[in-house]
Amino acid sequence: MKKTFVAALTVATVAGSLVTATPPAKAEHGVGAGIAAGLIGGAIVGGAIAASRPAYGGPVYVAEPAPPPPCYWQRQRYWDGYGWVVRPVRVCY
Repeated sequence: MKKTFVAALTVATVAGSLVTATPPAKAEHGVGAGIAAGLIGGAIVGGAIAASRPAYGGPVYVAEPAPPPPCYWQRQRYWDGYGWVVRPVRVCY
C-alpha cells in the first residue's frame, strides 16, 4: 500500500511539473508533453505494481473439523428438595 501511494504521489509530482514547466505556445507541444507524462507515469506505476508482493499467499490446505463427540441419553437421579426425581440427561464426551 505504501509503495502504491508513493508511486501515485510521484506520478502526480511529475505530471504537475510538466504542466507548469511547459508554456502552451502551440497545441502540438501540449499534446507531446501529455503523451510523455503518460508514458513516464505509466512506467512508474507499472514498475511499482510489478515490484509489489502478491495479495495472497496461495492455496492453503484446510482440514475438515473433527466430528462432534458422540452423545447419548442417560437417566440420572437427583434430589429436588422433596424427593428423588429421575430425568433424561444428554451426556457428551
